[in-house]
Amino acid sequence: MEQLKQPTDELLHDASSSLLFVANRPEVVMERGEGMLVWDTEGKKYLDFIGGWAVTCLGHSPKVITDALQQQSTQLVNVSPAYYNKPMIEFARMLTKLSGLERVFFGSTGAEANESAIKLARKYGTLHKGGAYEVITTTRSFHGRTMAMMAATGKPNWDKMFVPQLPGFVKVPFNDLDAMAQAINPNTCAILIEPVQGEGGVNEASIAYMQGLRKLCDEHGILLILDEIQTGLGRTGKMFAYEHYGIMPDVLTLAKGIGGGFPLSAMLAKEAYNLFEPGDQGGTYTGQPLGMAVGLAVVGEIIGRKLPERAAEQGAYLQAKLKEIQAKYGLPEIRGKGLLLAFDLPKPLGAELVSACMAAGLLINAPSPTAIRLMPAYIVTKAEIDEMIHILCKVMDQLFGK
Repeated sequence: MEQLKQPTDELLHDASSSLLFVANRPEVVMERGEGMLVWDTEGKKYLDFIGGWAVTCLGHSPKVITDALQQQSTQLVNVSPAYYNKPMIEFARMLTKLSGLERVFFGSTGAEANESAIKLARKYGTLHKGGAYEVITTTRSFHGRTMAMMAATGKPNWDKMFVPQLPGFVKVPFNDLDAMAQAINPNTCAILIEPVQGEGGVNEASIAYMQGLRKLCDEHGILLILDEIQTGLGRTGKMFAYEHYGIMPDVLTLAKGIGGGFPLSAMLAKEAYNLFEPGDQGGTYTGQPLGMAVGLAVVGEIIGRKLPERAAEQGAYLQAKLKEIQAKYGLPEIRGKGLLLAFDLPKPLGAELVSACMAAGLLINAPSPTAIRLMPAYIVTKAEIDEMIHILCKVMDQLFGK
């Protein structure tokens, strides 16, 4: 007997009465997705240019992920992280070859990968820098929502939340090399930075800045940690964003696109920083076979289909289409790399634009009242970009009275 479908209003009631409130969510319930599209329980279709915050790099429900999950789930879903498993070893080898960094630790979230990087930096400071423990980060940065990563993050007013914050983080303005140089002191063990600040509004580091950071770290014997949670695995048009700058990090963190929607993250480090001892680091789902199989499949697909190059091509097309409408709507700036793009609004109506676009069948993100962020899947077509621009213009005509 076919199970009766629960009405959307009942689902929303159950959600409001049982889920811990952490966000203002629209009154819809998403039910399924395919490619660039998602549908809610009422059957309404949405063109997705958020991509789970740069997560669904292969689109929704790609066959490569469903196949990997099905096959691995019949062999080995989970085993203690105290043991090796075959997909773990294969995926570690893939990532180390791809990145040029020799060691990898697996986790489930970006915050967990960044926490691992901070622990490694402090271990290095203990062993080689006389107990140095401070990490310099930047304003407008975002590194996660654990207690340590909130202390590391440079979002406005976050220093007032959940006090007292974990000490040991110093923040300086982004893209200001002089400020970074002045902040380095004997207690400094590392610099942690996003090459492109995603949550901060898609702010790009300059080439001179990134190369200057590499030089500063070399001169002072401290670690350069690159948070590529959002930019890694092809999002900016190259496999890793650091390739745009002609430098190598000492430590690299990855998540989001690494699993294509499956919760997966990684911290990679140079061999010189293979410093952890038993008990220093771990986790119940570290290198879980199911996750490793998905990671292998997703990153293999990114490599095999040359999706970073596709992200660069489609991103250039999307930027060009945005520039065509820039003057009409008075958009102050369009910026970003590959398929991590943003444009500023002439008025602080980001939330209103997001809401109106959703009503019109388009999902976009406003990291601030004056900025819109676009993070579509690498598989996005020019026709889908054209459709997005059409919906966006229609809504902005209504909102801005053009």
